[in-house]
Parts: sequence; C-alpha cells; structure tokens
Amino acid sequence: VDNFVIKIKAKKEATLALARTSNNHHSSAINTQRSLNYAVILVFPVAVVISVGRHRIRRKSDKTVGDLLSEKLSYVILVAITWTNAPENQYPILGEVYVVKCEVKADPNPTIDWLRNGDQIRTGDKYVVQTHGLLIRDVQESDDGIYTCRAAVIETGELLERTIRVEVYSRPVITYLPITLEATEGQPFAANCTATGKPKPEISWIKDAAQQNVANADRFNVNPLTGLLTINAVTQDDYGTYTCIAKNDAGVVDQKTKLNVLVRPSIYEMYNVTGVSHKEIALTCRAKGRPAPEITFRHWGTEDEFAAGVQVDDDRIVLEQHFDEDRGESSGTLRISRSMRSDDGLYQCLARNKGDTDYKTGHITIEFPPDFTHMKDLPPIFSWDERKANLSCLAMGIPNATIEWRWSGKPIKEILDKNLQQVGNGPRSDLIVHPVARHYYSVYKCVATNIHGVAEQDIQLKEARVPELIAAAIPKQLTATTITFDIRGPPAELGLPITAFAVQYKEALNPDWSTALNRTWSPESPYIVESLKPQTSYNFRFAARNAVGLGSWGVNLQQSTPRRSAPEEPKPLHSPVQNDQEEPVVVSPYSDHFELRWSVPADNGEPIDFYQVKYCPGVKMAGTWHELENQCVSVDVVESTAYEMSHLSGNTYYRIELRAHNVIGFSSPASIIMKTTRGESDSANNNLGTLLYTAGLNSAAASSTIHSTHTNYITLLITTITSTTIIAAITTKTTTTVMAIATTACLTLLNNPYPYSAAGSLKDYTKHHQQRLFILNTFVLIITVRRMSSLQLQPQRQQQQSFMGL
Repeated sequence: VDNFVIKIKAKKEATLALARTSNNHHSSAINTQRSLNYAVILVFPVAVVISVGRHRIRRKSDKTVGDLLSEKLSYVILVAITWTNAPENQYPILGEVYVVKCEVKADPNPTIDWLRNGDQIRTGDKYVVQTHGLLIRDVQESDDGIYTCRAAVIETGELLERTIRVEVYSRPVITYLPITLEATEGQPFAANCTATGKPKPEISWIKDAAQQNVANADRFNVNPLTGLLTINAVTQDDYGTYTCIAKNDAGVVDQKTKLNVLVRPSIYEMYNVTGVSHKEIALTCRAKGRPAPEITFRHWGTEDEFAAGVQVDDDRIVLEQHFDEDRGESSGTLRISRSMRSDDGLYQCLARNKGDTDYKTGHITIEFPPDFTHMKDLPPIFSWDERKANLSCLAMGIPNATIEWRWSGKPIKEILDKNLQQVGNGPRSDLIVHPVARHYYSVYKCVATNIHGVAEQDIQLKEARVPELIAAAIPKQLTATTITFDIRGPPAELGLPITAFAVQYKEALNPDWSTALNRTWSPESPYIVESLKPQTSYNFRFAARNAVGLGSWGVNLQQSTPRRSAPEEPKPLHSPVQNDQEEPVVVSPYSDHFELRWSVPADNGEPIDFYQVKYCPGVKMAGTWHELENQCVSVDVVESTAYEMSHLSGNTYYRIELRAHNVIGFSSPASIIMKTTRGESDSANNNLGTLLYTAGLNSAAASSTIHSTHTNYITLLITTITSTTIIAAITTKTTTTVMAIATTACLTLLNNPYPYSAAGSLKDYTKHHQQRLFILNTFVLIITVRRMSSLQLQPQRQQQQSFMGL
C-alpha cells in the first residue's frame, strides 16, 4: 500500500493529541486527522516507515483543561514478499550441480518450499532446498520441467508462488572428425565435423597457421549447423592443421585435424635409350607429387606391370624405385642386363599415388649385328623357261645393315654380268637373275654388315619341272552316276606345291583319248567324277599340276558304274549337342519349330524328284524306338534341301526320317532324334514327347528287374505309370494323353520277353494267356488313368497302392 495507517479513538469526548517519544521519524511526515467521535488517525507514508517507533497519546478534556489522561501505543512496520533473484527460465548443465535460483525478501522472514510439475520436492540425495534456491545434484535431462518456488510469511499469512521453467542444457561434444583428411590438388573437397549438444551447437573451422575463420576465406564454405566444410578447388597452400570448434550456451569444445593435400603425380623426365645386345641398358623415369608417387613400367599394349626388385619370370630385369617424400619426388629405373632383341620396343612409365596416375611412353632400342634367322627355313627360288627370278634378301639389324651379293665367291658388282642385277643395298636387297643358261641355276650369297658384325645367307635358284606321275588313284565310293576317288599325289618340292589334280575319262569302248572328258580338282576338294552313265565301263587316267604345268598322265584304270537304283541316303546337316542314354540328340533352339537341312545325295542314275520328311513324337524302350503313329506328320519336299517343321510341342522328343526319291524308289532313311526347347507356356502336362521318352527310359530300367511271375507285369505297369513325369500328366483330361500313357505301358509289355517262355512246362500257358494278359493290363491302365485324372496328385507310394487296388 502507499500509506500505513493507525487509528486511535477515545471512549469519551476529548481532545486527542499525539506526542512522539522517539526521534527516529520526522514529525512533519506524520499526518494527524481528527474525527467527530474524538478519534485520531495517523497516516505514515511508506517512504518514511523504515523502523519501529513508539508514540505517546495524550487525552485532554474540553471542560477541564488540567485533567489529563495519557496512554502508550507500540506499532510494528511489516515488509511484503518480494522476488529479488528468481529468473523464470533457467538452464542447468547436464551432469553438473546446479542451483535453481529463487531469492526472496520479506519482513518477517518467509519460509520457502518447492514443487516440480505440481509435486512437492523434499531434500534428499537429489535435491537440497536452500535459502537462495533449489540445489540439484548430477543434472540429467529428466530434470527438465516446471518448478514452483513458494514463499510464505506465517505471521501475516502472506503466500506467493514463482513459476520457473527449467530446461537442461548439454555441453557440445564433437562426435566425428577424422585425425587426418586428404584432398587432391585442383579438385573440390568436403569434410564433416559433427557435434552434439543442447542447444544445437554452432560449428566453425579455424586454420591454425593463420588463426583464420575459413568461413570468411575465398574458396571455402562452412555450414555452421551441419559442420560441413567445402573447398571449391584445393591448392597446396590449403595443407595444414585445422581446428573444428563447436559452441552453444552450455560451453565450447574444439578438436584438431590435419589436411594433407594430394598433389597428382606428374612425370617430368623420361628419355628414349639405346643399348647393344647382350649388354646392360637402363630406362629411367622421374616424377613429382604428394605423396611421392610410386613408379613402375610395363610393355606398351599390356596390363602387366613390372614388380619392384628382380622379376620372378626373368632375373635379367630389375626395377629400382627411389622416393624423396620431403621434396615430393621419386624415380624408377628399369635395368636390363644381358639385353636381347626381344627387349626392344615401347615401354610405358606409370607414376601413381593416391591422387591419380600419370603415364609417359619411352622406347628402348637394342642394337644388334645383322641376322638372317627369319630366312633359314625359306624354300629355294624356282624358275623355268628362262624366266627372270627375284632373289630377295632382308637383313635384320640395328643399325640397318648394308648388303652385298656374291656369286662363286665374287661380288656381283665386280662380275659385271648383265644377267645379274642388284637392286637395293640394305637392309633389303633384291638380285634379279635372268637364267639364260643352266649355270645360272646356282647358289647366291647375301652378305649383310653393320657396326656390330657381319652375317651371310645362301639363296638357291633352282630350275623347276612339272610334277611327277601320281602315285595312286583308288575308287572310294561308287554310284550309278558318280565315282569318288582317293588320290595320292607325287612328292612335291618345297616351294613348288601341287596346285591341282586332273583326270581324263572316256568309255572303255572308245579308244580315242582325244575325245576324253576332263575334270580338275583343287587338292583340298573331294575328287568326284559326276554325270557318268549307269552300268558303263570307263577308263581313267590322272595327272598333277604345279606352277610349271601339268605332269604326265598316269595311273590308268578301268572302272564300271553300277545299274540305276534308288538315290543314296541323304545326310542331315545337324550336329548332336546332347546325348541320351543310347544315342545322340539334336536340339532345336525353338519350342514350336525346327528347320531340317540336308545335303544332296547321289541320284544313282535317275534324278531325285522329291524328298520325304516324316517326324513323330515318340519314346525309346528297351533299345527300340516307338512312335505315336496318330501324331506323325509326313511331308514331300520338292526342289529344296530344307524343310521347316512347325506346330511342334515344347520340350518334346521327335524322331525324324529323311528319304530321297527318284523314279526307281526311295533311298534308305536317314534318321535323327530331335528335341524341342521348353516354351514359356510349357509344363509337365503338355510335354508329351518328353513324357513318353522319359517313361520309355524308366520302363527300360524297370524291365530289367522283371521276375518270372504274372504279378511282375503289374509291378512294371505301376513303375512306369508312377514315374515322375507320368504323375505330372495324370491330371491331364485329354484322351490323347490317356491313350499315350496306355500305349507306352503296352509297348513295354510287348518289348520284354514273356517270363514263362523260358520254362517248357509253361509254353501252353503262354500261348493261351499272353494276349489276354496284355489286353487286361492295357484296359486296367486306361481305367486307372481316367479315374486318377479327376483326383489331386498323391505321393507316389499312395498312388501305387491305388493302382494295385484297381
């Protein structure tokens, strides 16, 4: 309040006066008021109420001036509750001791207690209520909350509360910063410094050498929230130690890292070198970079590098490496002792460090004396009919060799013979020889010379002749219109090969060879004489041809052709790619079609007018092929040696027969087994060929276990019908599949010996009951399959029991 008031009232009418007995207050500050009922009101301004005073009140009667009544009155001045240091938001540090401040002033002194989120706080291990606040030991994040500081004055009953929001802060902690960082010169770079804390710390980067905040530097960028440091293009000057600083209201933390700048390697020295064969040679390469690059070599065009030190596969070659990390330089030397011509060539130097790899190419030249090794196996040079011959000489050598020709020990240039002409002096030189006389067919010497030595090479000029007589010509295959021969040619000289074989032939009744027919073959082709007459005798003679001409006719023989007949068997042009248990199988790359191709066979005197192609799905059982006749397709192919089989089943085996036909009849059939591939829509239920083929193989295996009882035939049926592929087809409701399975089982019966046939006493039984047994088993199987087609597949053991029951 603004004023402190005391009211004094007399019991009777009287004049009230106030006299002070204390000099602590100024009288002029006290305002005295009278009331009609003989009362005095004293008003004390708060500004002067600073201590307790004592006043004396004197009562004076209106009637009797001398009659006085006095009384003493004591009073106390009280101070209201006042908050002097109690912030409404306070932030203790995680893990530390903290006093939540709540300082209060009042007179009389107040009592203090605390509430947290509405609950009373009592002094204990965690909290201690103090006069100037609430002490919290080992502050945790769970100590966040709304705290209430409550002050009470018991004498006056005054009670006041102060609400304080406490939020626990944590000091920053750097959680990620590598000890060292690596950047590449000229390349962009980024590094992270991450920190945790509450509130979220702000991160800065300082370059220690300059004590500079890099956020203000060119090419640098720092994200203070994430701690990401980026450098647009790294330079060598960026090398050094950096400090990452994380700061928030709870504290500051820093950590150092070193930035190593990788300087990409650069080869600054590599020279071509020249050495001499059988002596040491060294190729050196020098490069700079940080870290100092490793230097290796490799042959140009290969990926295999030489290893440091002596090479495992060639101890002549040593790779020496030297490093100077302070200067950021290195060198490598490829040292080759006892060098050889094969060491000559291009070499690539590779300088490699973490930043990159640099390449440079150099050449090693190996000098060596002239060499004619490449000419040692060359054949002689041939000439005939005075044709000019070119004798070529090429000397290998570094430096290039000069060449001189000699004949009979004399240099050609000194002989001055117009029939001998030298063209070129090296490293290649040709000697043109015009052999107008026999003595020019001789040996000529080529002499090559360079600073490292001399080499000689003899080249022979020989007179060429036509081939000798053919050694033999034997008829290998006869048809009515063709004869195939096996010809053995005469010996040929090296460098003058046989270029062709020739034959003359005429009917034996014709004595005049001038009317004979001629045929020529290359040495690699089959030797077939065609368009002969059936049932006719012919005379043949043979000769060989080379570059000089045709040799003499020889090997006179007489051979008759057979009579006209059906064509020879055509040959399918397919190679088997897989094998079953007994014969090869050709696989079609398609699931629904296959192109059959074949070669034209001999027609045996009558032209082939068409080919017949027949293909059927089927199965082989006990070594015999069985086909489904009702699904066979037969096609005649005219004027073609190929036919495309279409509308086939996927993953199915087919037997294909191919025959050629002329007016006399059909050839013997050429037969192959073909299997189509599995199509996208194929399943075990529609792969009929595979079903039957596999069933046949299974039945063949099963038949080997047949015993001499009637019951074993039933067992064979069960074994066949319950094989894996048959089970998958039982659910098929089509009549085709049912009949196919029945036929398979019946064929199995027919292709296995009846067990009783070996016992003489049981022959009659066999005669009377074999057909009935076959028919009975067949219909049992058909009925079984029809019954099972409406059931779910069962385990094989249960199916066998079902079959046996039926």
